[in-house]
This record gives sequence, structure tokens and C-alpha cells, in this order.
Amino acid sequence: MMFWVAIVFSLLLSIAIFFNLRPVAGGIDEGRLAPCPNKPNCVCSQDTNPEHAIEPLPAVGTDPMRTLAQVVKQMPRTAIVVEMPNYLHATFQSKVFRFIDDVEFLYDPEEKVIQVRSASRLGYRDFGVNRERVEQIRNALTL
Repeated sequence: MMFWVAIVFSLLLSIAIFFNLRPVAGGIDEGRLAPCPNKPNCVCSQDTNPEHAIEPLPAVGTDPMRTLAQVVKQMPRTAIVVEMPNYLHATFQSKVFRFIDDVEFLYDPEEKVIQVRSASRLGYRDFGVNRERVEQIRNALTL
């Protein structure tokens, strides 16, 4: 019996890892980040739903996106996917299960803020991980 439980668990874990490799739909559409899906595992500074809404990040320094990229690169288990003058897409991998979250940043020079979207690729709940990550980045930028 334990043998079959181990086989089923391994199969389910393999499927989860396979689907975790796919990038999440995101990017910029008409100057805006993609809206959050109808799941509580995403935050976005351009979302009006209170469950997903979060304040944008401050634009710090003379080159805010370079400053932001330096902060993000210093965080553990992070990879930069796209780095452009006004847009940054990074992935963050969880320590134990290796789940991937996609985090996108869009610089708004008129408002002097950086819009942000952080979303889990898998699952339904994230237990506040994406919101906490954005707040960690905010704190690092304002130090």
C-alpha cells in the first residue's frame, strides 16, 4: 500500500513541477500590467479589487528600474526573465517545493512610481507570500 501511495505522490509532484515551468500570462497591455486572476494568490498595484490591490512602489534614485533590479537580484532564488528600461519581469522560487511566482514591475515616469504585479503560477492560495514579497522589496528600496 505504501508503495502505491509513493507512486501516486511522485506522479502528482511531477505533474505539478511540469506545469510550474510554464510562464504565467502577464506582460504589458496598453500601458498596464495584466489583472489578477480570480484567485487570492496575486497582488497588483493597478487592480481595484481590495483582495488584490497593493500600493505601487516608490521610484527611487536617478534610474529607478536599475535600483529596483539591484534589489531584486539580491533576493534569494530569483531570476530576471526580462529587463528593459521601463519593465522588469522576475521569477521567485520557493525554497521547499520549488513553486514559481512571477513578479512584474512597470515604471510610470509621470506618476513617479513603479507599478507591480506578483502572482503564483500554481495553486489557489499563497498565504500572503506575494504581498509580503512586494512589501520586502518596498522596504529594501526605501532604506
